[in-house]
Amino acid sequence: MANRERKYSRLVENPVLEDYSLRYAPKSFRKWSPWMVFLAGIGSNVAMASYAIGGTLTVSFGVVNTLLASLCLAVLVFITGTPIAYEIGKNNIDMDLLTRGAGFGYLGSTLTSLIYASFTIIYFALEGAIMGQAITSFFHIPLWLSYLVSSIVIIPLVLYGMTALSKFQAWTQPIWLILITVAIVGVISQDKSAMATWMTFTGSSNTSSFSPALFAAATGVLLSLLAQIGEQADFLRFMPDKTEKNRKIWMAAVIAAGPGWVILAGIQQVIGSFFAANIAPSVGLQRATDPATQFDSAFQTVFGNPLVSLSIATFLVLLSQLKINATNAYSGSLSWSNFFSRTLHFHPGRVVWLIFQVIISALIMIMGMINALNTILGFYSNVAVAWIGAVFADITINKKLLKISPPYIEFKRAHLYNFNPVGFGSMIIASILSIATYFGVFGSVLQPYSAFISLFLAIILSPVIALLTHGKYYIARDSSGYFESKKQTGIISQEDQTDTCVMCGHEYEVKDMAYCPFHEGPICSLCCSLESACHDTCKTSHSVGTEASQTS
Repeated sequence: MANRERKYSRLVENPVLEDYSLRYAPKSFRKWSPWMVFLAGIGSNVAMASYAIGGTLTVSFGVVNTLLASLCLAVLVFITGTPIAYEIGKNNIDMDLLTRGAGFGYLGSTLTSLIYASFTIIYFALEGAIMGQAITSFFHIPLWLSYLVSSIVIIPLVLYGMTALSKFQAWTQPIWLILITVAIVGVISQDKSAMATWMTFTGSSNTSSFSPALFAAATGVLLSLLAQIGEQADFLRFMPDKTEKNRKIWMAAVIAAGPGWVILAGIQQVIGSFFAANIAPSVGLQRATDPATQFDSAFQTVFGNPLVSLSIATFLVLLSQLKINATNAYSGSLSWSNFFSRTLHFHPGRVVWLIFQVIISALIMIMGMINALNTILGFYSNVAVAWIGAVFADITINKKLLKISPPYIEFKRAHLYNFNPVGFGSMIIASILSIATYFGVFGSVLQPYSAFISLFLAIILSPVIALLTHGKYYIARDSSGYFESKKQTGIISQEDQTDTCVMCGHEYEVKDMAYCPFHEGPICSLCCSLESACHDTCKTSHSVGTEASQTS
C-alpha cells in the first residue's frame, strides 16, 4: 500500500481562490441562480475585439461578405454550442473535463487544453492591446507601459474566481449597454448618410458584392470563435441543478449564456463594420479598424467636444476590456491548470497559472504579434473547429444516435483510457488536412475553405472511428460499484453523497471520486491526476468486482 498523504498549498486549499479549477463543481459551492450565471457568462462578451474583427474583415473582404460570414458563424455556434452548453450545465464540469469524456481520453484532451489555453492567450493579448492603445492615446504614456498596465490590472479581478466575477460582470453591464446605445443611436441620428456609406464601402478588396472566396476567407477567420464555448463553459459549470421547478429558466440561461454569446458578438461585429466604413475616409483604412478610434469618432458626432468624446470613448474601452479580459484570464488559468496537472503531475494553484497567463499575454502585446490578427486567427481556426466539431459529434451522434459512446460524461483519470482515437484521432486528421489546405497544398480553390473542411471532417470522422473501434476506448474501468455498496451499507450518507479522499483527507462528492487500488481506498479526482507513482495500476490489474468487495 502506498503512502497516503498529500498536502496542498494554501492557494489550492482555498476554494474561493481555486474555484474547483480541476474538478467537478460540487452542489455545495453552486449557490448562484441561473440568472446570475447567465449575467456572468454573457457579461464577458463585450469585447472590443469584436468591433476590431468586424472592421478588419470589412476592410479586407467587403461589407456583404463580412455580414454573411457573421451570420454563418452564428448558425454554426448555435448548432455546435447548444449540446455542449447543455452537457456542461447538467454535469457541472468545464470544457476540458467534458472533452475527456467526449471521445478524447484522459491524456488526449491535454492537446485540447493547450489549444484552448492558446485561444485565451491570443484573445487576452488582442483585448489587452486594444486597452493599452486606448490608455496611451488618452494618457500619452509609452505603449509598452500601457500594455503592461492593461495586463496587470486584470489579476485582482480574477483572483477570487466566480465569486468576484459574477458581481463585477452584473454591476457593470448596464453602464456598458447605455454607452454603446448612445454611440450607435447618436451616429445614425446625426449622420443621415451613414447607412448608405456603410453599404457602398468597398475597402481594400474593392468590392461591395458577394464573393464565395472572400466570404469563405472571412468566415475562416471568425470560425476560430467556435472555441469561445469553452469560456462560456467556465461559467455554465456553476449552474444549479436542473429541477422541475426551474427547468425553463435553467434551459433559457444555458442557451443564452452558452451559444447565445454569438448574438451579442455578432451585433458588435456589425457595429465595428459600420463604424469602420464611415470613418475610413477621414482616418484611413488601418486606423478605421481600431475600436478606440471608432468610438472616439462616434462620440464626437454625438457630443461635439473632442475632450469629452475621447474621455467617454476611453472609459468605454477600458470597461469593456476589463470585462472580457477578466474572463480570458480566468479561463486561461483553468486551462493551464488542467494541462500542467496531467503532463507534469504538478498543481501549485490556479492563481499561479493566472499570473503565467498574464505574463505570456503581455509579452505577445509588447512584441507586436497582435498586428497579424487575420493570419493568426485564420490558422488557429483549423485546429479549434476540429476540436469543437469532434466534441459536438461525440455528444450528438455517438452518444445520442449511435449509442456507441457512454450516455454519461466520464472525466476521472482512474476510469479513462489515456487516448481515445474517436475524438483525438478525428481532430488530428481533420487539423492536418485543413492546415495543408490553408497553406495551399490542395490548390488555391480550396484554400479559403480550410476551416469548413476541418469542421466537416471532424464531425464525419468521429462516428466513423467510433464504429470502427466499437467504442472500445471510452471507459477503461468503472469503480461506481464501490460507492454504491458503501451507500447501501450506510457508510456513505444517501443525503450528502460524500466520501473522504484517502490521500488528502478532504471530503468530496462521490461524483468526483474513484476507488484507487494503489492507495486502497477512495481518491478524489485531483489527487488521482497528480499521482505519478501508480503508473495507472488500476486500469491494468484491478476489477470492479474486487472494488465492490473492499467495503465489506
